[in-house]
Amino acid sequence: MKVAIFGLGYVGTVTAACLASRGHEVTGVDVDAGKVEMISGGRSPVIEPGLDRLVSDGVTRGNLRTTLSAAEALEGADVSLICVGTPSAPNGSTELGYIRRATQDIASALRARASSPDAHSVVVRSTVPPGTVDEVVSPILEEELGPPGSSFCTAMCPEFLREGSGVKDFFSPPFTVVGTDQDQAAVSMKELLGFLDVPVRVVSTRTAEALKYSCNAFHAAKVAFTNELARVFRPLGIDSREVMDIFCSDSQLNISPSYLRPGFAFGGPCLGKDLRELLHLARMNGVDLPVLSGTITSNEMTVSNVVNRITSATPTGAVVALLGLSFKVSSDDLRESPNVELAERLVGKGYQVRIHDPVVKPSKLIGTNLEFVESRLPHLQRFMSDTAAQALADAKLAVVSSTDPEVVEALESSPPSRIIDLVGRLGPNVESLCGYEGVGW
Repeated sequence: MKVAIFGLGYVGTVTAACLASRGHEVTGVDVDAGKVEMISGGRSPVIEPGLDRLVSDGVTRGNLRTTLSAAEALEGADVSLICVGTPSAPNGSTELGYIRRATQDIASALRARASSPDAHSVVVRSTVPPGTVDEVVSPILEEELGPPGSSFCTAMCPEFLREGSGVKDFFSPPFTVVGTDQDQAAVSMKELLGFLDVPVRVVSTRTAEALKYSCNAFHAAKVAFTNELARVFRPLGIDSREVMDIFCSDSQLNISPSYLRPGFAFGGPCLGKDLRELLHLARMNGVDLPVLSGTITSNEMTVSNVVNRITSATPTGAVVALLGLSFKVSSDDLRESPNVELAERLVGKGYQVRIHDPVVKPSKLIGTNLEFVESRLPHLQRFMSDTAAQALADAKLAVVSSTDPEVVEALESSPPSRIIDLVGRLGPNVESLCGYEGVGW
């Protein structure tokens, strides 16, 4: 394919050289004449292992060239990849000036060039806030070229390149994602990246834009998390490198999709208790752990957010069905369950709370499990309903954390006017009901 790449910084140069090495005809565009001249001379403007060789080979073969002219780069091109910088503004927002300029250059050049039988794909590869392609890039193109379709289409294809291993990462990405609702853009990107072993996953544009932020935020949190643990353990004579080496060998829970599914707050007898004890240990040794301290605050905010959503739209005194009480499905453990906290706060605010949990039987609760719930919800039995249908009778709202088939069937049969789903696994029949909303979606 013929590809125009706008922006010859780190991402643009790596992308250009790697695509050229797989036979694509690549033209790089930049306003910096120095970068253009370096690549034309077979040298990379950025330091990256293996990149100089790829640039030199591409220029020698004649399928990697550079220019200062957008019109020249777009002559006969099938795809434009926007790889310009998106620096932070002083207030922390994203500066999109380079995105706007590149898009305007593309729009003007496309308007001036001869018509093409296929729509030209304009694909953003820079890291941009969700909504940028739809609200910034597309309107600029539409102003020059009319509505998307015959002349152009748009997409988002985030990069996942680490400096120092960018070439390796390009050819072995963790995933390849294209965000678009336009078939031609998806087809073009699948053809362009068809040499990769990782299949192209087509998603919505905003999902693709959000993915890069999600990944980098998690990477940053991992670094801070690990370093906070190290600050606690070092005064105790513990080598945190050994701890984390073993920690990372767990691909069932630690390094896995476990606990990374949007939903309600964490609870139970372990996570909160152990986190508090770790924070206490840190205080006793004069160590601050803002990330881990913030985890408890964030968890409390998750509960408060649901309470606020209920009280803002459900009148006091209304019947609220709480379907699920334990901290985890298929368990009757109520210790530190966020659902118990939710029930307690709703009762305190004057709502008629009806609770049904297929597993929880108040008469069978013993020990600390019983003690905890009695301290938060005395006389639990009077709030309990034997079936989900009974709990839903006359309810204005159902707050659901149970995925038991009986609960799902009752929601489908007699849905209240509003449902707040705390788990995200109730199925399409429930999610399509009028009044359904997820806790984080």
